[in-house]
Order: sequence, then structure tokens, then C-alpha cells
Amino acid sequence: MENNEFIKRAEDLRERCERSGVLTMTGFLSPAERYQLECWAARLPDGRPLFHGGAAGCERTAAFFLPDYMAPEDFDPAEHIRAIRLKAHFGAPGHRDYMGAVLGMGVGRQWVGDIRVMEDTAYIFCLPSVQAHLLSMDKVGRFSVRAEAVALSALPAQEKQVRSLSFSVMSPRLDAVVGGMFHLSRTESAKQISAGNVSLNYEQCLRADCRIKEGDVISLRGGGKGSVTGTGGTSRKGRLFVYADIYK
Repeated sequence: MENNEFIKRAEDLRERCERSGVLTMTGFLSPAERYQLECWAARLPDGRPLFHGGAAGCERTAAFFLPDYMAPEDFDPAEHIRAIRLKAHFGAPGHRDYMGAVLGMGVGRQWVGDIRVMEDTAYIFCLPSVQAHLLSMDKVGRFSVRAEAVALSALPAQEKQVRSLSFSVMSPRLDAVVGGMFHLSRTESAKQISAGNVSLNYEQCLRADCRIKEGDVISLRGGGKGSVTGTGGTSRKGRLFVYADIYK
């Protein structure tokens, strides 16, 4: 369901960009908020936002409204997004530990992007306004950490690991696609949907007959998450082939 207040704020940012000729931006958005904003922006004739989280593959991104004179290729994320590196001593805190430490410092979730944990080191994307505060962090969970600023260009690449699969369905209904993606029977996938355990594009979906299209993101509580990468072709029995990536 569309959040009217959220969309209204985005519309205000878009109009301010057009009036003043300066770049405007949101805070970091959840994947659900980004999807909602993309659906809204798809109906606009122009002035659609650019999304960036500080590096390729970021799940949490900010929306940027660019003035007329600025092309997307002129956009430099380093002017609007910062990053810090946290090195833990004698341990390896997890994502939840880092998130708890950030929130415990009074930093709002909208000011912080992805937190990438790599063994004893974590990289946190953030807005410039909170970088100095986050650099004062010296403890995460029960572990001491050393914080330092790091350029976006110096961050190690992180590729999203996926498992690709294909299957066939009689029709691209949600219950059929959920069954194929997560290896469930049609009856069991319908039960999971009616129980509220299935999300479509980051929102709970209770309609088993909802039609699925390329690009849709589907998650099953306790079963994982994946995206539909394409459909096309039919089997000898006339079933439609569906292609998907399951996130590891």
C-alpha cells in the first residue's frame, strides 16, 4: 500500500529541486521504500530520482533528485555519502552487533546505509552529517573496535552471491512461483501465503493468484529471498519457464 506521507515528502524534494536548481535527496531508504518510490516515479514524465547507496550492490540507497543541468553520469556519490571502517579486536561482531551499536549512539536508521561485515572488519555507509559521530565508536557488543574514515573508492567490492534456477509453472501466479523458487508444493506455498509468510516486493502479499513478472522480489519467512530474473518459453506440456536467483 502506498504511503502517502512518504510520497508527499518525495514530491516536495522533487519540486524543490526544480525550483531552486540544486540537488535534493532523501535519507537512506529500505528496499520496500525504494520500490514504492520507484513505482511512484515511473508515473512521472521527468524528474525521476537516481538511487545510490555508496557502492554497487547496496541494499539501502538514498534517492537523489538531480537538477536539469546535471546528467546521471555527472553524479558523484562521494559528495553525498561517506563510509567508515571498523576493525574489531580479538573477535568478529555480527551485523546485529554493529546495528545495535549505531542505534545506541542515537543515530537514526535513515542516516545509515548498508553495514557490510567481513570477518573482523565492517564498513558502514552513512550521511556526512553523522560520520564524525560514528567515528567516535570504540565498542561493538563486547568487542573493542577502531574506527576510521575510508573513501568510497577504497571499499572492497562485495558481490551478492546467488544461486540461479529455473522451473516451469502453469501460470505465473504467486503460489506457483513461490513453490518453484523454494521447492514447495502448490498447496504448501498457498498455505504460506495465506499465513502471511510471503512478501512480494518487500510487502506482505496474501493473494495467491497475484501475477508475477520479471524483476519481482519474493521472500518466504524462514525460507529465504530471491528475485525473478525472467520468464519465457514453454515446455512440451505448455508450461511457462520461470528463471530466478536465490540470494545466499
